[in-house]
Amino acid sequence: MRLELILNNIIEGKTMGEYFVKRPLKRPPVHPGEILREDVLINLGLSVSEAARRLGVSRQQLHRVLACTHPITTEMALRIGKFAGNGPGLWLRMQQIYDLWYAEHRMADELSKIESIESGCCNA
Repeated sequence: MRLELILNNIIEGKTMGEYFVKRPLKRPPVHPGEILREDVLINLGLSVSEAARRLGVSRQQLHRVLACTHPITTEMALRIGKFAGNGPGLWLRMQQIYDLWYAEHRMADELSKIESIESGCCNA
């Protein structure tokens, strides 16, 4: 399966378009909280407390996302997308890619036992 990490560079408060990076299957995608922590907040010079205030969430809630222990929820994606100016879809797709990669690796043995339906076998 082709996995892609979607990145969005934020330079001086302006957003650039999304671009896709092919990822090796053996290397997991980056949690979107890490991108928010290492790329967005650092480039904007914001502390966790200030970013949380601007997002309208608790410092603890934002810290859990930045520490990569909690996922980007739909509501958090809406907040971050508005804050960063790049919309919620980017943040949700990054979380989905992250979750899917780990689920596929966790379930590899179980999934290998499931047979795919051949095309045309179930026409009524």
